[in-house]
Amino acid sequence: MTLEQVIETTSANYPSIRASQAQQRAAQGAIGVAKTAYLPHSDILWQTDRATANNILGLLLPQATIPSVTGEVLPPDPTRSAWNSAGGALVSWQPFDFGARSAKVEVARQGSEAARQAAFLTQLQVSANAGSVFFDLSAAEQLVTVAKANVQRYESFDKAVHILVDNTLRPGADASQADAQLALARNQLIQVETQVAIRRAALAEYLQTKQEQVEVDVSGLLTEPPASDLSIITAVSHPAVLEEHALNLQQEAQKRFLDRSYVPVFSTSGVVFGRGAGTNASGVFPGGTAGLAPDTLNWAAGIQVSFAALDFFNIRDQRRVQEANIEAEHARLDQAVSDATTAVEQAQANLAGARQLRANTPIELAAAQASEQQQQARYRSGLATVVDVSAAEGVLAQAEGDDAIARLGVWRAELGLAVAQGDLQPFLQLLQGQAKGK
Repeated sequence: MTLEQVIETTSANYPSIRASQAQQRAAQGAIGVAKTAYLPHSDILWQTDRATANNILGLLLPQATIPSVTGEVLPPDPTRSAWNSAGGALVSWQPFDFGARSAKVEVARQGSEAARQAAFLTQLQVSANAGSVFFDLSAAEQLVTVAKANVQRYESFDKAVHILVDNTLRPGADASQADAQLALARNQLIQVETQVAIRRAALAEYLQTKQEQVEVDVSGLLTEPPASDLSIITAVSHPAVLEEHALNLQQEAQKRFLDRSYVPVFSTSGVVFGRGAGTNASGVFPGGTAGLAPDTLNWAAGIQVSFAALDFFNIRDQRRVQEANIEAEHARLDQAVSDATTAVEQAQANLAGARQLRANTPIELAAAQASEQQQQARYRSGLATVVDVSAAEGVLAQAEGDDAIARLGVWRAELGLAVAQGDLQPFLQLLQGQAKGK
């Protein structure tokens, strides 16, 4: 898989991205829930019971234990009972609310925007991590190639030393020293092969697949670095900044809701209802099914105004809390802008350093190759020791590794700059352009 395919696959399959997208859909649905406050409210009721017909005059405070009864006082007779029924429908609607409902809708809307930016940020972070692991695995594989070449050179040198020692042209210590250097080179190969396995497993986790199915293709990234760097955009377009901006607006909308809460509540109501009773005002019990269905219908319509005057103190304290929340969100927004700006500056410095390394490692490699060849020739001529050759071999292996990693380093730095700016699309376009040029 190429780097572009790794990023695309991770964005489609990684669980945390799917979770953030689901949270975004939930926040989007909350807008519709908030808008339902504009709709009328309706309650429909049907009730049938059988109870005694006693009725006692007197006041009862509002409660939910003793059922209410209506009508004239009848002679007490707890031995007799009758059917009672009631049914009706109540529709109520708040014609205006001084902007409270619109403030609630705005709270939900900004919450949805914050969730959307959070989903973008999660996708950005996961894709960036997957890209970083891709580069880690690619670098480890390049180091394996370097380590294998180093082992092969040491094997050839070890054979040559043993031939010279067997022919008493070199002391036996040279053979031991060459064997030790060969073993060390093999140990280094084992270590980098272990790192490849570890990093392949890490990349497989991001791709949600098995480790055995992961193979990376870096051929397009080892040829030439990108001809031009990514364009720099302002920090305010970073998803983290946009998320904080939405959360800031959400807190301000919540304060507007509180500002519009200490007002009279106007509501219009319309009701149609019916009652049925198994007895009448004179105390006669018709019996049978009398009272099972409502037989007396009524309707009513009107407007009601209520005002919770003593809520002033509660709302006042809530406003103080909300003002502090707004101040905190302002500070978080400033911090997000500062962090994004600093990250871009650091990514630019890292990219500049990566390009300088990429330009210098070929010089290092050429010099190391020449030195290794010269030390090999000097040893065969008796002018150098095994230690001299081993040092030259170590420098060559280091230079080969540095050159391979520096080739990938420019692309890694370009990815870092794209992540710092909060948008991977320009980087993906850079990759596509490199593939076309190849």
